[in-house]
Order: sequence, then structure tokens, then C-alpha cells
Amino acid sequence: MWSDFLALSGLFLVAFGAATILPFQSEIVFVALQLRGDIAIEWIVLFASVGNILGSGLNYLLGRLIERFRGRRWFPVTEAQLDRARAWYLKWGVWSLLFSWAPLGDALTIVAGVMRTNVWLFFLLVSIAKTIRYIVVAMITAAAF
Repeated sequence: MWSDFLALSGLFLVAFGAATILPFQSEIVFVALQLRGDIAIEWIVLFASVGNILGSGLNYLLGRLIERFRGRRWFPVTEAQLDRARAWYLKWGVWSLLFSWAPLGDALTIVAGVMRTNVWLFFLLVSIAKTIRYIVVAMITAAAF
């Protein structure tokens, strides 16, 4: 029981990190826990999803705060890049957050913060996207193994 909680906590942390700019891959840990077979898949999906959603929440917060540092010499994004990201987000809208699970999804969640997207709508759309992604990974893993 205690080892299961530690394993799920590790998955939570990796999923959290994977949703940020850190180079983590939560699917590897997710599939490993699923293949172990001694933890209910519902718990695995829950811990991975919540960790990933909260990691996206950190990105959103960073996006909200990033404007303060705009124009500083060390700022990692140029004015043109920021304007391009804003234009893209305005074109595709808040619904683009349904793709927050994809490889460039981290950038979407940061831009959502920059654009001051409603936080409740942000978490709703990101939660749907991230949870469905883990359910699909679980289904593919179950079918393949």
C-alpha cells in the first residue's frame, strides 16, 4: 500500500514536470505503472492527470507574471515572438487549450496566462484534454500488452 502511494506520488511529480518546460516524459512512468498491474488504472489516471493539470496551472501563472519582465535585456522572448503568439491565440481562441496535451501544449498554457484567459475555463479545458490523453494512453497500453 505504501509503495503504491510512493509510486503514484512519483507519477504525479513526473506528470507535473512534464506539463512545464522541464524535459520530462510522464507517459513512460504511466505505462510502467500500468504494466506493473498492481495499482488500479483509475488511480494511475487520476494521479497523472492531476499532476499534469497542476503543472499546466503553473505555466498559466508564469504567463500571467511574464509581462512584468517584458523589455528586459535577459527576457527570453522577443516582442515579435510575443505578438505572434498573441495573434495565434486570438485566431484560434481558448479552444486551442484542448490541444494542451500535445508537444507544444506547454506554450499554449503559458500564452493562455499571458492572454488572461478565464482561470476556470482554462482549468476546465486543460482538465478535459489532459485526462482524455491519459485515458487514451491507458487504452492503447491495455490493447498492446
